[in-house]
Amino acid sequence: MEKTKKYFDYLIKQPKGFLYQDAEKEKVTDKKEALEKLYAKYKKCKECPLSSQGRTQVVFGNGNPNTKLMFIGEGPGKDEDAQGEAFVGRAGKLLTKIITAMGFERKDLYISNVVKCRPPNNRTPLPQESQTCKKLILYKEINIIQPTIICTLGACATQALLGETSPISKIRGDFINFKDNILIMPTFHPAYLLRNPDSKKLVWQDMQKIIEKLTI
Repeated sequence: MEKTKKYFDYLIKQPKGFLYQDAEKEKVTDKKEALEKLYAKYKKCKECPLSSQGRTQVVFGNGNPNTKLMFIGEGPGKDEDAQGEAFVGRAGKLLTKIITAMGFERKDLYISNVVKCRPPNNRTPLPQESQTCKKLILYKEINIIQPTIICTLGACATQALLGETSPISKIRGDFINFKDNILIMPTFHPAYLLRNPDSKKLVWQDMQKIIEKLTI
């Protein structure tokens, strides 16, 4: 009853013509503020084992929350853990070059990871770790930003969002419907490209598809 009373009190205070929307679907008018409030809750997060396995700090997403394009990787590495910013190491520098070649700047887009704490020795996040961070932060990030396209970098990020277990080499390059009219473009992780430079041309093909879709 108390919850119902608060709800009606809330409606009474709204201006004429107000339409109620579910909180999860309600359009966020100040995305930057919403993200700051979200991140503030988890600056010292201890909800999964990664919090006690050597992380220096929680590394949240960064960039323009009003973007149409979001990049999501696996998790922070050594450099990211030290600097507190996603994709700033060798792989991050390559991602920056890719973004520049697309005609954007990093500040134009939003870059994040599935897990926000560095796994020991940069190992792949375990299912429990990934699931916890997705539920607490990643899905909420996406809901706030509402990008048109999410580019998942590597198999881990792709599987985290789509549950897709096929090799990334088999599914990259094609748009996949996610939710709320968001498209996902799976592609290789920049760290993979550092080890396999011949695959850069394939990633560039994927980026061209993203550019074309954004300009329609």
